[in-house]
Amino acid sequence: MSNQVTNSQPSLPLEVQNCSAWYGADMAKRGDWIELLSETEITEIETATKRLADAAIEIAAIRREDFPLPTLSQRLQEILGEVLNGRGFVLIRGLPVERWSRREAAIAFYGIGAHLGNARSQNAAGHVLGHVRDLGLSSSNPNVRIYQTHERQTYHTDSCDIVALLCLQPAKSGGLSSLVSSVTIFNEMRKRRPDLLAELFQPIETDRRGEVPEGAKPFFSIPVFNWHEGFLSTIYQRQYIESARRFAEVSPLTARQVEALDLFDLLANDPAIHLNMEFRRGDVQLVHNHTLLHDRTAFEDWPEPERKRHLLRLWLAPPQARPLPIVFAERYGSVTPGDRGGVVAQNGRLVAPVDVE
Repeated sequence: MSNQVTNSQPSLPLEVQNCSAWYGADMAKRGDWIELLSETEITEIETATKRLADAAIEIAAIRREDFPLPTLSQRLQEILGEVLNGRGFVLIRGLPVERWSRREAAIAFYGIGAHLGNARSQNAAGHVLGHVRDLGLSSSNPNVRIYQTHERQTYHTDSCDIVALLCLQPAKSGGLSSLVSSVTIFNEMRKRRPDLLAELFQPIETDRRGEVPEGAKPFFSIPVFNWHEGFLSTIYQRQYIESARRFAEVSPLTARQVEALDLFDLLANDPAIHLNMEFRRGDVQLVHNHTLLHDRTAFEDWPEPERKRHLLRLWLAPPQARPLPIVFAERYGSVTPGDRGGVVAQNGRLVAPVDVE
């Protein structure tokens, strides 16, 4: 994906003009980001799932060769190319989760993910299969991650190349998924306030929220915007930037930093720039963290436990991923494509829990 550029500004990368710089108002009029599964493809998924379920395989051990998809495999590679080198997201629709057990849904999702990249640990417990549910917690606790609450998440990136979500059960109300192009935010800041944009190319501390690798600080320090080998990559979580100020060695945000972060958030929250979508049961959303931020609106859940909003999540590292600057190793552990991202497991063991833990 080549970058056409205009309007040079000293010390800043040029404006990025490619398909990763989209506007939500335009994207909402299109349907080409939804990929409907055919009956043949669903049958392939179910056949591979049943074989592994009958074999009682450990889900975290599933590899691409364990989950053959004779025709869907090639289509998944095309989808992966769109996520990595195109608009940055795809919604795959049609997985029949309503006729699967929780374990079968987890196997199917993990098997599909194995065709897209290597699963990475999402927490210090080594969970490579995450559960996004309201656990009755509050983000006011600095050791709680916001996906464990019913609160709005606000726009952020996850610590991996691609985040994949499978909707098992939508909320009673709310819980919309929202995406915004960080490339578009960069372009808009460059037009409006290049002086503030420059602030976001400087390192800024972000809270690890209690999941700290051995020998590391409880926060990492990476710029929001990073230009490396012709690619603009973003890492951002405003709430965690602010909560990092609780550490004595982290300075308060300057007025200029606050102004820059406020403009970033203002643009992300502009209805003309972001895209909202409603999850249906069986939807799989793939999001490229380096070019997109994602959000979730607050939601009201069903009272019945079996009907509560529940998503499965994978953090994926594709071998075909873009180069990243070495500073990303502070959060990703490595910048080697296919072997980067995630949270270091304290005991070194990776597991894929079928139930919420």
